[in-house]
Amino acid sequence: MHQISSSVFSNAVEQLASLPGIGNKTAVRLALHLLNRDADEIEKFGKAFLELAQEINYCSTCFNISNHSTCDICANPARNTELICVVENILDVIAIENTHQFNGTYHVLGGIISPMEGVGPNDIRIAELIERIKNEPVREVIMALSTTMEGDATNFYIYRKLSELDVEVSTIARGVGIGDEIEYTDELTLGRSIVNRVPFKNTLTI
Repeated sequence: MHQISSSVFSNAVEQLASLPGIGNKTAVRLALHLLNRDADEIEKFGKAFLELAQEINYCSTCFNISNHSTCDICANPARNTELICVVENILDVIAIENTHQFNGTYHVLGGIISPMEGVGPNDIRIAELIERIKNEPVREVIMALSTTMEGDATNFYIYRKLSELDVEVSTIARGVGIGDEIEYTDELTLGRSIVNRVPFKNTLTI
């Protein structure tokens, strides 16, 4: 730990170091960089994060981040509302949007089923997904979760829950490698995996 003579500077370093992937040395360098910027630039920097905390909402339909109660994707009349892509988190929405290969809407679960982490079906937004499908004219649900053991377990759980509803359930093609997380998959591979999606039942081995 660096010995810092200024408590104000030390506090700034501590806050930066609390961010994921930011160690103490990096936090010190970032704080020094900010210190060398004009005061108005630092004020704009701080204001941006204050607005992030005060003004960002979660879409009441899909749970994506939004400035309003409904996100721009759900509010866009050009999007295909009969097609829902189920993802683990907002980073996955960003990754899929960057492929420009998907024109439907999303449903952000906010996690995946993971007994080891103490996360069960009731801890993520599965009930909200089912309710949404019951109340909206949804034709197809695309499961786009990470190809991990936990992701596959969540896929299967949701598939079983949707089996009694009149909706097609598909999954992204295995162009995304086993164990890969969606947010880290390159855009070309991810885009092809969505376009070449397959019926979920075809992936079952039982």
